[in-house]
Amino acid sequence: MLFRKPLHELFQKKINCENVTTLTRTLFSKKSKKVTKEYIDTEKAHAAHIYEPLPVVIDRGEGCNVWDVEGKMYLDFLAGYATLNTGHCHPKIVNKMKEQASKLHHTCRAFYNSVLPSFSECVTGMFNYEKVIPMNTGVEGGETAIKIARRWGYLRKKIPENEAIVIMAENNFWGRTMSAISSSTNPIMYQHFGPFMPGFAIIPFNNIKALEEALCNPNVCAFMVEPIQGEGGVNVPCDTYLSAVRKLCSEKNVLWIADEVQTGLGRTGYLLACDHECVRPDLLIIGKGLAGGIVPVSTVLGNGETMHLMTPGTHGSTFGGNPLACSLAMTTLEVIKEEKLIENAKNMGQKFRCELQCRLPKDIVPIVRGRGLLNAIQINPAYGNALNICMQLKDKGLLTKNMDSCTIRFTPPLTIDECQLREAIQIISDVIHSLKPVC
Repeated sequence: MLFRKPLHELFQKKINCENVTTLTRTLFSKKSKKVTKEYIDTEKAHAAHIYEPLPVVIDRGEGCNVWDVEGKMYLDFLAGYATLNTGHCHPKIVNKMKEQASKLHHTCRAFYNSVLPSFSECVTGMFNYEKVIPMNTGVEGGETAIKIARRWGYLRKKIPENEAIVIMAENNFWGRTMSAISSSTNPIMYQHFGPFMPGFAIIPFNNIKALEEALCNPNVCAFMVEPIQGEGGVNVPCDTYLSAVRKLCSEKNVLWIADEVQTGLGRTGYLLACDHECVRPDLLIIGKGLAGGIVPVSTVLGNGETMHLMTPGTHGSTFGGNPLACSLAMTTLEVIKEEKLIENAKNMGQKFRCELQCRLPKDIVPIVRGRGLLNAIQINPAYGNALNICMQLKDKGLLTKNMDSCTIRFTPPLTIDECQLREAIQIISDVIHSLKPVC
């Protein structure tokens, strides 16, 4: 509160956004640096060490900005791993949370609740499917889709019992459950966690010939793929890949499962990444930002030939379809439409990639790739480790995380404006231009 008045006066004088942001960060950085270390030390003492976070402790957020416990402001270019599409603490979504939570926040599917019917109608209508199964996390969505596909394979395609195969792409990432790591090609994910779940086959991503060969096996029930591989490095396939996938799966009587947990809800500049090629999967998984990042919500959408096979007792979730999550999801979808976040993602993403391609030296950053506001840069390893570069970005006020030793992702909220985008581009440019070859 101490700094609101002088900041207001600065805006009245129409000082440019870069200067205001710089001053804000200076004003809010007066507290003791020891505070951050205390939080980190406490977490390390009591929480299992399964993550390696950057040394920043976030205390609050608003829109595209977050503040740490010492008051320093940052641009959030990770957005909860592309979960906060509508930004931090969107007022309409937060107000809906308060309203619904004070009325009814949880039942279970042993009873009907007054919100799930509206949500089911809303989400099936928006994505043009007949039926929905609501779950919680993205990985639960993936597990659900695989169960549906296997059941369809046995009951409709007449695959011999326990012999159904789901084809996956190399470098996929859809979670860390036993099924997910059983289909992973990343040793960090699966080493020392076996034995693994059978029934998965792995083929190269963006390789139609490999898919065609794999589909010759009559026991294949489904091909599950991310339209753009997110965690795998923001790997964008060729422009005809998804169309070819659709055609092959239809010809071979195989279900196509599109994992749009990260790419959906406007992230790539379309409602779904599949919309770039105007194709429609048999089973669609969405999640992450479906409830504004406030509570976890995922859904699997499909039509009668698959979804009618799921009968009482075959699947379920204690929290799936709870009234709070359903209410927030509907409100989030309203915000995405009302604020034209899909169009903003497309426009801001094009500007972001264009600026980076023009401003970053090719010898340091040979590749800038992505669609909409799902983007990544590839760092020449001769100029250092991507994690260290993320630390430098943090020090200058931009938060993101590396995906491996040479890839850095950028997934800001879809609410980002051009002023914030240009500030981020300047920070990235300054850091990259400061890099020297590693001896």
